[in-house]
Amino acid sequence: MKNIVLFGKPGAGKGTQAEFLKEKYRLTHLSTGDIFRFNIKNETDLGKLAKTFMDQGDLVPDSVTIQMLEQEVLANQDSAGFLFDGFPRTLAQAEALDVFLSTNKQSVDATIGLEADDNILVQRLLERGKTSGRPDDQDEDKIRNRYNEYNEKTAPLVAFYSQQGKYHAVNGIGSIAEITERLSAVIDRL
Repeated sequence: MKNIVLFGKPGAGKGTQAEFLKEKYRLTHLSTGDIFRFNIKNETDLGKLAKTFMDQGDLVPDSVTIQMLEQEVLANQDSAGFLFDGFPRTLAQAEALDVFLSTNKQSVDATIGLEADDNILVQRLLERGKTSGRPDDQDEDKIRNRYNEYNEKTAPLVAFYSQQGKYHAVNGIGSIAEITERLSAVIDRL
């Protein structure tokens, strides 16, 4: 079983690459955004709880996010592994993921960071915003604010996973196929 954390700033190509990697390596793709939307749409107990925070404009607490993620992992025990996309985002979440996986005799095998220049990523998101309908992809100030959040909360995970010998930086600039090839080279060495 391979458990891989894929992260990078918004627009780095995580979602695009996750589609290729999940097929190639038969991994279960766990996107926190998708998990939130599913739970809220289906009005699960955790979805209702998450919605109460979101409706107030607050971030959903780590405990709720982690419970949703744990349910997905437990529901997919026959998987060849998991591709975590959008989680963990903070050091507390990374530590909670390690604890949860260890109770199931698993661990994170690698964390792969798609790295790219902010200006290039801003242009990618602005372009995506023309067709995605996402308002947060149509405003450069909002995009840069998301990058500030990332730098403050998620970037410290590089040190966390580097200390464990699990962090791998991958150049996120190039064609989709070139980036997939770079990611595959890392995964194939695990």
